[in-house]
Amino acid sequence: MINLKVTPVFEQLWDAWHDPKYKIIVSQGGTRSSKTYSASQMFLVLLQKHYGQNKVLSVVRKTTPSIKASVLRDFIEVMNTHKWYDPNNHNKTDNFINFAGNLIEFLAVDDPQKIRGRKRDWLFINEANELSYEDFKQLLFRTTGKILLDYNPSDEYHWIYDKILTRNDVCFIKSTYLDNPFLPVELVKEIERLKEEDPVYWKVYGLGERGSSGATIYTNWELCDEIPSNIDEVVFGLDFGFNVPTSLVQCAFKENHCYVKQLIYEKGLTNDDLKAVLSELDEKYPELDLRNNEIYADAAEPKSIEEIYRAGFNIKPASKAVEHGIKTVKGYKLFITKDSTDLHKEIKFYKFKEDKDGNVLDKPVKFNDHSMDALRYGIHSRDHERVDIDSVDLDWA
Repeated sequence: MINLKVTPVFEQLWDAWHDPKYKIIVSQGGTRSSKTYSASQMFLVLLQKHYGQNKVLSVVRKTTPSIKASVLRDFIEVMNTHKWYDPNNHNKTDNFINFAGNLIEFLAVDDPQKIRGRKRDWLFINEANELSYEDFKQLLFRTTGKILLDYNPSDEYHWIYDKILTRNDVCFIKSTYLDNPFLPVELVKEIERLKEEDPVYWKVYGLGERGSSGATIYTNWELCDEIPSNIDEVVFGLDFGFNVPTSLVQCAFKENHCYVKQLIYEKGLTNDDLKAVLSELDEKYPELDLRNNEIYADAAEPKSIEEIYRAGFNIKPASKAVEHGIKTVKGYKLFITKDSTDLHKEIKFYKFKEDKDGNVLDKPVKFNDHSMDALRYGIHSRDHERVDIDSVDLDWA
């Protein structure tokens, strides 16, 4: 017998999955509603109930780094909680886990051969609003059984609303943080602060509803395949985190254009972890020249900056001038690489605060802005500050 601590979201997913009239389940939720964790629980129970039947479950996100930092962790956490995880059954090179005589494969759509060439029994698309409709169709055509999509409704317009929710074989489930009874009280309070912080953010991240806003900060960007080779200069922006993601972005300048690539976006990194990740990036991608090119980091973390500096990286405190920094970033045409999924997601919904009457204020909402801070640190500090790591006149506040 399997004993699970589950939320109402799990129960809704389970009932919908076993209802024969549904081919697709759409799980839309606000932050920390348990939608992805509950999906991981459901699929692991399903695979055990189909023990030894060689079922194939494909778990899909836009990029491989985003899989490893999110949904893969949830699956492994559930398995570890119940002592189901066996590292001998986890192929980390090819991103699959043999489980209960079945296969869980973790795929990224940035490898088109994988999504076009494989067949599967079940499909779980995590953060489905990151994918294009063409991505979805290719996956759909190669799935014999049911499909689950989950996402946070940060897009006002999307193919999910127009092409999926209009089908008659779709079950729609909406969840919020209130559906997760296991959240710490402190986190609940943090989410509920959004009520006063910004009504649009509260609508999306608190209530799990589609948001719309005219206060988007950056509209001066588009996606690109990669950073060109003939750039003029490279710097990096670094925003420290632990309970929230640490974010490192590359800013490559060519005249009045800036090409941006996400290099790190990961929770739980200590300073030692971060130094190791930076060293790995430096070895794997020597063209980044991480030890010599300037890394502008959050000036509120002088101890972290000093530790990384002593490890041989050219790290400096960034300017904390938020309003000036935003204006500097707006002065460039930004090209964001397509594999920078988390950065792309943040910039689409990075916005100025709005009061209850819809008036736009001059300060950005402090929520899901880790890459946005790193982006500003890199671009603005390079252009206007050039702060010295040993400066004694710095205001660290």
